[in-house]
Amino acid sequence: MILDPMQYGLGAFSGALVGFTLGLFGGGGSILAVPLMVYVVGVPNAHLAIGTSAFAVASNAFANLIGHARLGNVKWRCAGVYSAAGIAGALAGSSIGKMVDGQKLLILFALLMLIVGVLMFRKRGAEGNPGAQCSRENIHKVAGFGGLTGIFSGFFGIGGGFLIVPGLIAATNMPILYAIGSSLVAVTAFGLTTALNYAFSGYVDWLLAAIFIGGGVIGGVTGAYLAKHLSARKGTLNSLFATLIFAVAAYMLYRSLGPAPHS
Repeated sequence: MILDPMQYGLGAFSGALVGFTLGLFGGGGSILAVPLMVYVVGVPNAHLAIGTSAFAVASNAFANLIGHARLGNVKWRCAGVYSAAGIAGALAGSSIGKMVDGQKLLILFALLMLIVGVLMFRKRGAEGNPGAQCSRENIHKVAGFGGLTGIFSGFFGIGGGFLIVPGLIAATNMPILYAIGSSLVAVTAFGLTTALNYAFSGYVDWLLAAIFIGGGVIGGVTGAYLAKHLSARKGTLNSLFATLIFAVAAYMLYRSLGPAPHS
């Protein structure tokens, strides 16, 4: 695929937005990456946008994970169990996703976002238990949510953080800040699994991915530190997270169900 210099510039800008939201919300970058690739950068093929964004998001998630780990926001055992259970799901989901029409994938993706947004907004005031851990009592729930999230993540070609964050909260009752930090382990694992599967079919633009990642690293540092400050305000991160999901989902439905975007 050949893009013009302006599109690569938009790729760097979009990457910075994705990195910022990944650092701030853990999963916001995942849901922004695909629509940014399609509607802002102008990638004409939905599957190519999905494969490229999956690799870029995985790389940006890893960079943001380092920042959250330094701040002590990662529950490693929970993140490990969740990620291991989800990798097989991501491989299966991405294999199915490649066989589905790209435009239909975008519409289904937007509808799923609306459902998750409603669930997050309903629980926006929940503070969670800072001492929450993965134990014999809840490890089956963590693994179950991880496997299911992996399937959705692979199917829609996303890092899956916007599903992982509520999944970790539901399985362990941990505060959203810890769920955001821990989710980045799974976002990295799911994204790489999906991206490699798409790459084997030629659905990754490596140059665009590299530029996207470069912008994302810069935006991610700012997002991680802002998340630390906002977490002190009850419900703020949850509400912002849900609002972002609603806004992007509505825009995706508008574009997907309206006139086709110009290449």
